Amino acid sequence: MRRILWLMLFTFLGSEASWIGVQDRASAADWAQFRGPGGIGTSTETSVPTTWSGSQNIAWKATLPGAGTSSPIIIGDQVFLTCYSGYGVDEGGPGSMDDLKRHVVCLQRATGEILWTKEFEPKLPESEYSGGNNMRHGYASSTIVSDGKRLYVFFGKTGVFCLSLTGEQLWHADVGSGSRGWGSANSPLLYQGLVIINASVESGSLVALNAQNGEEVWRTGGIRSSWNTPALVETEAGGTELVVSIQHWLLGFDPESGQELWRCTGVPTYACPSVVSHNGVIYATGGRGTQYTFAVRAGGRGDVSATHQLWRVAKGSNVSSPIYHNGHVYLASDDRGIAFCFDSQDGTIRYQQRMQPTPGRIYGSPLLANGNLYYPSQYNGTFVVAAAPEFQLVSHNVTEDTDVRMNACQVAHDGQLLLRNDKYLYCIGAN
Repeated sequence: MRRILWLMLFTFLGSEASWIGVQDRASAADWAQFRGPGGIGTSTETSVPTTWSGSQNIAWKATLPGAGTSSPIIIGDQVFLTCYSGYGVDEGGPGSMDDLKRHVVCLQRATGEILWTKEFEPKLPESEYSGGNNMRHGYASSTIVSDGKRLYVFFGKTGVFCLSLTGEQLWHADVGSGSRGWGSANSPLLYQGLVIINASVESGSLVALNAQNGEEVWRTGGIRSSWNTPALVETEAGGTELVVSIQHWLLGFDPESGQELWRCTGVPTYACPSVVSHNGVIYATGGRGTQYTFAVRAGGRGDVSATHQLWRVAKGSNVSSPIYHNGHVYLASDDRGIAFCFDSQDGTIRYQQRMQPTPGRIYGSPLLANGNLYYPSQYNGTFVVAAAPEFQLVSHNVTEDTDVRMNACQVAHDGQLLLRNDKYLYCIGAN
């Protein structure tokens, strides 16, 4: 019933609201972008399941038309996500790149029924599949973003697509033709009528497109080795900054013009995790080999490394993004299976605990819901940990398909949990 009421409200408001951003157009019950409202991975749901298996506490299970590491989004009573097929799916036999296809899939939220799919031909040559690290990402890593009336989809060098909620293509834009062995991963972001793309791989740029017609509004270069989705950060003075992590630097921009406002010393290698923020303070992590987690106060100008960096600790994650909650920053290392809790004020490590059984690699970013953190491992299920400064493993949940890669972020919605891997989309929790 609650889902129906929200859909009715969304339908009414959709005709009146202006093009100002995902928070203003989509229903408050929607999960309309990478890591949900604000891109911070935090849900307001108060009743989300913490235990399940392949046969227990499963509301429905949908077979997807292809693999992918993008996360699902929810608009009204529909779920949208991306997939790829035809190439690079089977590690033992990648096939021919000429057969690569990408898909946008729409499912019924209540039942998991596939309502429609739309297929996209890639611009070739794409990032060549070579096993190993490529197999951990694939060709559908970017999560869709929606304003409640349209879908904005990023497929790397193949471009940015705007679709109606019924799958009609409204426009297409090219943001660059570059490719890298690790593929493209960054998700689109909406702000004040703009679709902002981190096209680091494709053109070494941040690109802002007009959300109504796809025309380029601004472009900023120098975005090097960056595989994270930009974040909108509210400063203490009341302004909004666009923040992105790149190799060596954390950067702050004016989201309306693309003008660089400030930069702070970042991570020494490529930058994968997205940042989160709270009360004007940005929390970032990243780094290959040695990871760093650090806090920077927004609102500076120029090089703020000596003035606005609040703390830095040589611990963190190379891929998975952090969570802020009640004065603490939480994250999990990508390949050591260690969960961390930092004091947000000074970076003091409250705990660093290796989870058991061994998670293996964790690339998907955590979800915070109802006082718990959900850490998705690639092949050993989901670890549910209490969001508190003392480590407590609440549960470890494994479906029967542990041989299927899971890199996507999970979504809490209407008392249930959506969990996606390379073959299936699960809805967990009783109807």
